[in-house]
Amino acid sequence: MFLRQFKYLIAVAEEKHFGRAADRCCVTQPSLSSGIKQLELELGVAIFLRGRGQRFLGLTSEGERVAKWARRIIAHCDGMKDELDTLKGDLKGYIRIGAMPSMSPVLPSLISLFVERHPGVKADVRFLGIEETKLGLSKFALDVGLTYLNQEDLGRFNTLPIFSERLNLLVPDSDEFAGRDEITWREAAELPFAMLRPTMRERQFVDQIFEKVGTVPEPRIESESILHLMFQVQFSQLVTIIPGHFAKMPGLHSGTRMLKLKEPVVSQEVGLIWADGEPAMPMASALVDIMKRLKATGDLAQILGDLAIIEQNQVDAAQPKLSIAR
Repeated sequence: MFLRQFKYLIAVAEEKHFGRAADRCCVTQPSLSSGIKQLELELGVAIFLRGRGQRFLGLTSEGERVAKWARRIIAHCDGMKDELDTLKGDLKGYIRIGAMPSMSPVLPSLISLFVERHPGVKADVRFLGIEETKLGLSKFALDVGLTYLNQEDLGRFNTLPIFSERLNLLVPDSDEFAGRDEITWREAAELPFAMLRPTMRERQFVDQIFEKVGTVPEPRIESESILHLMFQVQFSQLVTIIPGHFAKMPGLHSGTRMLKLKEPVVSQEVGLIWADGEPAMPMASALVDIMKRLKATGDLAQILGDLAIIEQNQVDAAQPKLSIAR
């Protein structure tokens, strides 16, 4: 069996159509079908359910297992090539990053740090929910994820905390909030809200905080886009909750200002996650190594502080402590 046969298999499984899979693999459909048929003969199982005219109907139960192994084999083969490039000091290709949409202001800084050290690498960023990110990592469709780490079900993944973000309230820059830089969660609940959809993890986390203080706001607008919610504050006099690092986004806050939420002060750990196992995927290893080195020296906190992603007290706390010999 050959690697290209596994690539044919995965293309059909993802495209759910033999013709589109052939186009994706840049081969004729008869060549693709022949390669898959040969793979089935070698393995002694039917991989696909086929209808009249070889129409795709799905994967057999055996085919599901073969597809899982095929993804792993392809990923490890790509990883081997990346690792050999690393040994030559010439890492090339794409680093595939899955990130929560709220990570948008942070990503440019992290990617810049990476490509500065590996200029032959390009970044492929996909904005996904946490479940989609975990699935992508499990299927080797992603190298790393950037997400919130206070999840109860991240046990199968390696994690590296990067920074802690505080939740703030974005409000209109009006007389109602003049002279204020803080607001309690209970006070905020009485304001007209624009919020993320209830199915989104960030919304569920915020709802839990409101429930703890004994009041839950009734949003007037719900959306899956934080940027849309911010524009609602700008043009509709609503309020919304955003990560503190969104203060870094110039030009998007015209006519708005941020108030720090208190009672309680709520922060969330943000970090990298990547698949557990050996050998580690080279792109993930390269990014994690860079982040670990920068964390150890305090440089990562300083960089994030200079970009207003974290506050100065976090920068100070992250600096290495000097030991004084007695």
